[in-house]
Amino acid sequence: MGTTQGSEQPTQPTQQTIAVTGPTGYVGGRLVPILLDSGYEVRCIARSPRKLDDREWRSHQKVIVEQSDLSDIESLTEILRGCTSAYYLVHSMEASGTDYANRDRQLASNFAIASKEAGVERIIYLGGLGEGDSLLSEHLQSRREVEEVLGSTGVPVTVFRAAMIIGSGSSSFEILRYLVERLPVMITPSWVKTEAQPIAIADVLHWMVRCLEVPETTGEILEIGGADIEPYHDLMRTMAQELKLTKRIIIPVPVLTPRLSSGWVSLVTPVSYRIARPLADGLRNRVVVTNDLTQRLMPHEPMSVREAIRKALTRIETNDVQTRWSVAGPIPGDPDWAGGTTFEDKRTIDINATPEQVFKAVCRIGGGHGWYAADILWKVRGWMDTIVGGPGLRRGRRDPDNIEYGEALDFWRVIGIQHNESLTLRAEMKLPGTAILDFHLDPAEQYTQDSPCTAMTMTARFRPKGILGILYWYSVLPFHGIVFKGMLKGIRRTAESTNT
Repeated sequence: MGTTQGSEQPTQPTQQTIAVTGPTGYVGGRLVPILLDSGYEVRCIARSPRKLDDREWRSHQKVIVEQSDLSDIESLTEILRGCTSAYYLVHSMEASGTDYANRDRQLASNFAIASKEAGVERIIYLGGLGEGDSLLSEHLQSRREVEEVLGSTGVPVTVFRAAMIIGSGSSSFEILRYLVERLPVMITPSWVKTEAQPIAIADVLHWMVRCLEVPETTGEILEIGGADIEPYHDLMRTMAQELKLTKRIIIPVPVLTPRLSSGWVSLVTPVSYRIARPLADGLRNRVVVTNDLTQRLMPHEPMSVREAIRKALTRIETNDVQTRWSVAGPIPGDPDWAGGTTFEDKRTIDINATPEQVFKAVCRIGGGHGWYAADILWKVRGWMDTIVGGPGLRRGRRDPDNIEYGEALDFWRVIGIQHNESLTLRAEMKLPGTAILDFHLDPAEQYTQDSPCTAMTMTARFRPKGILGILYWYSVLPFHGIVFKGMLKGIRRTAESTNT
């Protein structure tokens, strides 16, 4: 009768395409795979798409990755065209006067205009809880302004407001964990008495995805929080219990300003001052859920504080940290080494192992593994960097064995990675110049299938800024013989041990 098999099938709903900005960030990087598991097509909008190359979901057939820093409205409009909903997960999170607030407003305005032109049906935004707009910190006020700007073109905005997010790798969680681990006695600002309603990252993601199936959430402000409301000093005590530490002594004093307390946080924890400052500034605000609209529209039982902390710590212990705060943010372009003064220290070693085995050994540097040699010198250098406001060695690494483009390794950043071929790191420590550390692998001339041999070249490059940079290079040059030779031998030893 001419009836095809396809026409006998029930009509399927139109496939929705969802846009996600900030897919390299902490929340966005976890949101994308959940959207995929829920059956959506996902269009990731990333400033640095290469950061996504090693994500397990990157090759999913329903993922499209587009490059944009949200500054070009015309190109952004084309990227958003065809998307039914768009998650806006972009925050500057840098305390530099009003610069970060102005930039957040501009990017939100660009996104709102592009969404309107592209026909996006709604924007979903994750902001912050806080009572009384006039009393909010500068950071939380900026979040409120972004909410308004996103809705300025008439596209409905679903706003989620959350307090501290508890999850492995989140900046707030790491601040809490490191403070409790490292300080048995804490002299703290008075904000430790402020009440908060922390929420597990799993609960945040549940509600953010669930809203796509609940039309009534469109255009609403949805406050989300965990099962408990506690002052921060109780959170610290719970963290100590879950870490199986002795009871922490907490002494609140009124004289520690946000500036002083954020400086202290950046000294003790892996989180930099620029990120710690807006976080610390916002801690003076009581951040709790004040209405039950979210639960009425999307009933869900969130985790308790203790459950959320325990789950996060378990993921850290099992090296199952999917995303981490330190990966987010722009990566400065590689410096132009042409022209000017550039110092170079190049060393090559032959290793009786395959390029794959050598590359794996190289990728273990930093974090708990150390740097294969002269760890005391690295620790001294990290301590010196911390004193002057740099990251030091506190950031560690996300995973003990695997690294991705854009990831932090102590005070280095991965700016180039070609698996089994090369790894390039850029120094983020405080320096009077720009430093690059590069590892390059090639099969050695004597390489055979039965007797593999890899030539590894490690090159340190430094482009000084002024006379101080030149003096710095010559002051550290004597230590290269100890540090770099030791690293090469350590990498060789590790790689060859896997070839036996």
